[in-house]
Amino acid sequence: MKTVLITGCSSGFGLEIARYFLERDWNVVATMRSPRTDLLPASARLRILPLDVTNEASIRQAIEAAGPIDAVVNNAGIGTAAPVELLSMDTVRDVFETNTFGTMAVTQAVLPQFRQRKAGVVVNVTSSVTLKPLPLVSAYRASKAAVNSFTETLAAEVAAFGIRAHIVLPGRAPDTRFGENGHGRMHGFDHEAYAPIAQQLMSSLTDASAPITKVEDVNEAVWQAVTDAHAPFRIYAGADARAWAAE
Repeated sequence: MKTVLITGCSSGFGLEIARYFLERDWNVVATMRSPRTDLLPASARLRILPLDVTNEASIRQAIEAAGPIDAVVNNAGIGTAAPVELLSMDTVRDVFETNTFGTMAVTQAVLPQFRQRKAGVVVNVTSSVTLKPLPLVSAYRASKAAVNSFTETLAAEVAAFGIRAHIVLPGRAPDTRFGENGHGRMHGFDHEAYAPIAQQLMSSLTDASAPITKVEDVNEAVWQAVTDAHAPFRIYAGADARAWAAE
């Protein structure tokens, strides 16, 4: 029976990806900063471990506790939105620490065992905002675009060892708490110069007629990346993400 380690499982995509793999008889190591045992159904195939992807010691301890794994899904991430002029550089650093450096660090930690076994899959969940420019999300978009580039190079480096690397690019997912969780890192929307841009963006994001990404789309995309040896490097998750990719 194979094992997957997933980061950022306290809510949103990570929680649902963990549930999806559990339902398909995989061993699941669900990680989160503050472990909770009430989020997923009890199972002998489930372990919940603490993991702060911005902390090197926490990563090392989680990987050691997890034991041999067959796939890692780097899903942990945080959002931010603000005009470039008004961005807090502390917030930018926080976003990159989690979204970019955290992904790199967890990947680095699992590669030795994958290389030694000549097998393993790395799936990095990024975002369809990397497909075209949108106002106010420069820092978030940059953090995810960096992961895209990192994963491209990673895939080229590790293919000779039997390791696969993929990116999953979801679109807007109003059914998750991602926007709510990032609310404290949203700034400048009421600035007189940028308010019209912010209003236009928020209007587009709340358009009920626009295509969206559902958690099921992301579950299926990650499952394909992990289980299908012929899966494409980039997998667009959600009707909106696929539409943007086709433009």
